[in-house]
Amino acid sequence: MAKLLPLLAALLVLQGCAAAVVAGGATAVTSAHDRRTLGSQIDDSSIVMKARRALSEDQLTAKGSNINITSYNGVVLLTGQTRSEQVKEQAQRLVQDIPSVKVVHNQIRLGNNTSMTTRTRDSWIATKVKTQLLADERVSGLNIRVVAENQEVFLMGLVGGNEADRAVDIARNVEGVVRVIKAFENP
Repeated sequence: MAKLLPLLAALLVLQGCAAAVVAGGATAVTSAHDRRTLGSQIDDSSIVMKARRALSEDQLTAKGSNINITSYNGVVLLTGQTRSEQVKEQAQRLVQDIPSVKVVHNQIRLGNNTSMTTRTRDSWIATKVKTQLLADERVSGLNIRVVAENQEVFLMGLVGGNEADRAVDIARNVEGVVRVIKAFENP
C-alpha cells in the first residue's frame, strides 16, 4: 500500500498536466482562427476584468444584482438582472468609461436574479447553440460568442451578413431558445 500511494499521486499530477496541455492547445487553435487581432483578444480579457472590478467596487451595482459582462472586439454585452433602472444605467456608465470599449449593449433585465436551475439551463442552451454553429459549414462558429441568459441567446462576433443571418437562424431553432439578439460586427 505504501508503494501504491506515490504512484497514485504521480498519476493524478500527470493527469492534470495532460488536461493543461489539451486546454492550452485548444486555446492556441481558437486564437489562431479568431478574426480578432491578438491585441484585441487581450483587450477583451482586460475589459471584462476591469468591468467586473468597477461593478463590484461601486456601491450601487455591487449588491443584489446579477450582472454578467462579455466583450468581443471592444463591443461589450451586459446581461443579467437587477431590480432598478438606476442600477442598470450605472452599470452601463461604469463600463463605457473603460478604455478600449467601443460600444455597450445593455441587455440587463429588470427583475429578480435567475435561479441556479435557470442558469444551468442557460448554460446547456449556450452549449447546444455553440455546437450547432461549429457543426455548420456556412458559419465560422469559432468567431461567434454565444451568451444565454434566461432563455435569451445573444450572439457576438465578427461575421458578414449571410453568416450572421445563418447563425441567428441556427440559434433560433435550438430547443429552449425564446429570443435571439445579435450584436455582430462586420469583419
